[in-house]
Amino acid sequence: MAEEKEKQTDNTEEVTAKQETAEQEAPAAEETASETSNTENADKPAEEAAPEPTAEEKLAAEVESLKKELADEKEKYLRLDAEYYNYRTRSLKEKQDAYDNALMKTVTEVLGVIDNFERAASAECSDEQFKKGIDMIFKQYLTILEKLGVSEINAVGQPFDPNLHNAVSSCEDENLGENTVAAVLQKGYTLGKKVIRHAMVTVANP
Repeated sequence: MAEEKEKQTDNTEEVTAKQETAEQEAPAAEETASETSNTENADKPAEEAAPEPTAEEKLAAEVESLKKELADEKEKYLRLDAEYYNYRTRSLKEKQDAYDNALMKTVTEVLGVIDNFERAASAECSDEQFKKGIDMIFKQYLTILEKLGVSEINAVGQPFDPNLHNAVSSCEDENLGENTVAAVLQKGYTLGKKVIRHAMVTVANP
């Protein structure tokens, strides 16, 4: 029995000694692990964070953005203005052409009436009041044509021009030059620069 108690005592002391040794070695191991971890962390390069833009940089970026936006809006405006200008020009030309065509057709119809009044005015008449009335109406028509921009084509004594004159006969006349209009059988008229009726003429010395 005494031997067993001694063995138990020895075992207890041995266990106690081992625990004390383990407790003493634990802090050292922790220190070593900590130093190793610190060394590894020191070897790793720290990640650099992106620098925060300054107020001036933010303002400059905003200014550039506004400049680009303004340039885009200006380009849109210029394109729209050009399209509107072309549309307005085209519309005005179409309206002017329509007006000129309508006026030309109207004047062309009236010219026949003016021709008749002119013949009546040049005819002999015993009734002076009647003749005077014909002359007044004829002059009123000519005034209306003038206001509309219609002009009589000057033909007699002028060189023959196929763009203005329509030769229906010819003659020999020593007093006139070659290809010269000797007489007008029917007056011609222009509306602005457009010929609405060629003058019917007799050409001397063709």
